[in-house]
Amino acid sequence: MIKFAVIFLYLFLIFSVSVIFKKFNDDSKEIVRKIIHIGIGPLIPIAQFLKIDQNSALIFTGIVSLIVLINYTYKLFPTIEDVERKSYGTIFYCLSLFILIWLFWDQDPYALIAGFFVMTFGDGLAGLIGKSFNSKNWIIFKQKKSLFGTLTMFLTSLIVVCSIGYAQQKNVNLNYFAIAFLATVLEQFSVLGIDNFIVPISSALCFNFFT
Repeated sequence: MIKFAVIFLYLFLIFSVSVIFKKFNDDSKEIVRKIIHIGIGPLIPIAQFLKIDQNSALIFTGIVSLIVLINYTYKLFPTIEDVERKSYGTIFYCLSLFILIWLFWDQDPYALIAGFFVMTFGDGLAGLIGKSFNSKNWIIFKQKKSLFGTLTMFLTSLIVVCSIGYAQQKNVNLNYFAIAFLATVLEQFSVLGIDNFIVPISSALCFNFFT
C-alpha cells in the first residue's frame, strides 16, 4: 500500500501544479497539458525503484486509461483535455504506456524507460519550444510543425537514449542517433495525437533491438 501511496502522491503533485499554473495562466492551455505530459515521465522509474510488479503496473495503468477514456467523453477533468484541436493524444499516451509495460516491464526496463521518456520529454518539450519561439514551420496532415520544435525533439530524444544506453551498457553508439532520428520523423505525424502512440512504441522496440 505504501508503494501505491507514493505513486498517487506523485500524481497528485503533478495535477496540483497544473491546476495552480492554469489558475494564474488561463490562456496557456497547451502548457498546462504539457506539464502533465512531461511530469508523468518519471513515474516509470519511480515505480521500478519501488519494485512494483508488472501485473500491478498493468492494472493501475488500465484503470487510469479507463478514467482517461471516460474523461475524454464527459470532461470530468477538463484540464487534461483542454486543447483547441481534436486529439486523442491522452488516450494514445495511456495505451502506449500499457503496451510498453506489457512488453518490457521485466524483460527490458531500459527500453521501456527510453521509449516513454522520448515521448514525455522529447515530444513534450518539442511542443513547448515550438509554440514559444518563432521559427520556420510547415504543415503535415493539417498539423503545424516548426524547426525549433523538431530540433528540440531530436536533441532531447538523443540525450534520452544516449543517457539510458550509457546507464545500461556504459557506452554510446551510432544506433542511438538512428533511434532519435526515427522518433523525430514519427513525431511529425501527430494528427489526432497518434504520435503519442507510434513514437514511444517504435523508440522502445528499436532500443530493445539495437542494444
